[in-house]
Amino acid sequence: MKDSNLYSYHHIKGCWEHHIEWAPKYRFNALRKQSIKEDCEAILMQIAQERDWEILELAVMPDHVHVILRTHKPENPSDILFRLKGRSAFELFKKHPNLRMRYPHGHFWSRGSFIRNIGVDIEVERNYVRRQGDIHQTSLAKWAS
Repeated sequence: MKDSNLYSYHHIKGCWEHHIEWAPKYRFNALRKQSIKEDCEAILMQIAQERDWEILELAVMPDHVHVILRTHKPENPSDILFRLKGRSAFELFKKHPNLRMRYPHGHFWSRGSFIRNIGVDIEVERNYVRRQGDIHQTSLAKWAS
């Protein structure tokens, strides 16, 4: 890792990159409509910008979301996930009130998640997130034939 990727914060020098994945409640395909998908992407980018996070890769699939982000100071990954899921659910319900019919109690995202701190193998993680659409399309093609 080059020094250009390292950030300093209160006598700490490091690079804080996280691969985060989460899904809508009950793994419904709630993000399949293009308008909801685009709004979800825009909301996540806005949250990252407000918090001074850098989203390196973002893949919004019909039934889950992948985010690779870099923070410029050490932050608890569960706090990052808390902010991404909470604010995005609030904004999605505000922009798409019809989602309340599927999720009447206001819980859009499931409780589960996946978080991994990324070390030197950032390119492997980025390629994985980039190819998410290809992976899911080939698996669907197998079922169709």
